[in-house]
Amino acid sequence: MAKRQIHTVTHAASKQKPVRPRDPVASGERDAANNRTAYHNYFLTDKFECGVALHGTEVKSVRSGQVQLRDAYALVKGGELWLLNAHIGVYSHGNIHNHEPVRTRKLLVHTAELRKLESATRIKGMTLIPTRMYFRRGRVKCEVAVAKGKQTWDKRETERRRTADNEAKAAIARSRRI
Repeated sequence: MAKRQIHTVTHAASKQKPVRPRDPVASGERDAANNRTAYHNYFLTDKFECGVALHGTEVKSVRSGQVQLRDAYALVKGGELWLLNAHIGVYSHGNIHNHEPVRTRKLLVHTAELRKLESATRIKGMTLIPTRMYFRRGRVKCEVAVAKGKQTWDKRETERRRTADNEAKAAIARSRRI
């Protein structure tokens, strides 16, 4: 038997292209959306990670960071967890089958977690608020927190405490510089 020789050809076109850095939102390094007003308007206690049932164009919009959770809340209804009033922008390259920006979306949680959430929301004044939306291993996740609404004086007290802590940190930093 005759052995075949393999010839290697080196062309300029066979060189590898430079690797482009991956989008920080898609890789999970940065959140797609963060609900900063939730920390201002509510006392947040327990946090749960939930999957989100989305259409294809919604995932692409989340990946591009077109998510707004400011007015969103979660609700346990019929043995399932639902996300209401979350705004996911229309995908710019979509067609007639593009999704609606504000629609009710199903959140995916384990049964034991669903029971905990349901019992927590039965207490008067407690609700479920989404705090952030992000990617984990290529899947869209939503962090839902059990929350109790703050009164106006609670918000002022939180602001005072935050200001005092910042001033104390600044004073310590100044004393170290001297």
